[in-house]
Amino acid sequence: MGKATLLVLDGFGVGAMADCHETKPEDIHASTYAHLQETVGLKLPTLMKMGLGKIVNNEGEAIAAYGKSKLAHHGADTFMGHQELMGSKPGKPAKRLMKEVGQQIADGLTANGYHVEELIEGKPILLVDGAVVVGDNLESALGNIINMTADLTQISFEAATKMAAVVRKHVDTSRVIVFGNESVPLTDIVAAAEEGKPGQWGINAPKTGVYGEGYQVLHLGYGVTFEKQFAYLAEQAGKPVYRIGKTADVIQAQGFANPVVHTPELLSIYKKMYNEAEEDAVFLVNVQETDLAGHKEDPSWYKEVLETVDHFLAQFLPTLAEHDLLIVTADHGNDPTCGHSQHTREHTPILAYGKQVQPVCLGVRDTMADIAATLSDFTGVQTPEFGTSFLPELTGK
Repeated sequence: MGKATLLVLDGFGVGAMADCHETKPEDIHASTYAHLQETVGLKLPTLMKMGLGKIVNNEGEAIAAYGKSKLAHHGADTFMGHQELMGSKPGKPAKRLMKEVGQQIADGLTANGYHVEELIEGKPILLVDGAVVVGDNLESALGNIINMTADLTQISFEAATKMAAVVRKHVDTSRVIVFGNESVPLTDIVAAAEEGKPGQWGINAPKTGVYGEGYQVLHLGYGVTFEKQFAYLAEQAGKPVYRIGKTADVIQAQGFANPVVHTPELLSIYKKMYNEAEEDAVFLVNVQETDLAGHKEDPSWYKEVLETVDHFLAQFLPTLAEHDLLIVTADHGNDPTCGHSQHTREHTPILAYGKQVQPVCLGVRDTMADIAATLSDFTGVQTPEFGTSFLPELTGK
């Protein structure tokens, strides 16, 4: 086999899913690609040459295999989308605030030997072992995430993740996130405790400065078992796995990780590592600025980022070795023109390129986990928990 790359254009959807009428009615008219094309115009000759035109308008020719995928996870979420891309089928989470689930979390932690107390008397925010604050995530959609902000001068990150595993068992929110930074002590964490929306209590994480150099984080998804995912299975089989961009935060693995955000820098790091890596290396790369532009509702920025990626691909594709495989996709939509600043529930594109790849139509896949199954098939490692490989369609074998 050659090197394998999954390049995720975060938030780059290609049209609303039919189930939006029932699940996300605010997204029924979302279409990230089409609306960007209408509002700011896109010059993406390389992606179009690969087959994007075939996906969105059934126009042009394709040098890559092309298709699109439904989202099998509920809603439209970066973390859950990447779990699906790695071969999971995330469970359907519930919206919960600490005022509803704080007591059951406290009881679960106490039963496991932890000391739990109120951080602020009468408020639904907890202090565990004098080192970790458990509260609502104030940055995401209401009730989506429980945050655990750790003072890593008092507790190791490994110990904090074990504590987080207990919390994960006692709540059915989309995510439990545990994080910290040795430069951010408990006093700074406590000083950033505040009420977001009425009844929502947590730590204002940006105010603490935790996201700077030295930041450590682990996301624990609902219904997700990372030991059954492609990245973990690839590493178990001895394949080097490189996570560049947002994948460093949201995909569980042990190898190279750099959560770089700025797109030119991200692509430069990817190219350098790719050229230096082993022949059986796996690259999981996320272009986050497309998603950030969607959240900012800034079509011009979105256009700039996409065109930067397209220009990079024009130079990069010819350098792929004979047996390398590159899959370009997304994790959900984020239409900057649809009237809200949240992710949109859209189909995601699939463009699979390699010198041994036939430019066939892959149709509409039922789950993005098919990509994980394909990467597993390509690399010769154990198949993940979910997904059906389309490698035979790529190779004709």
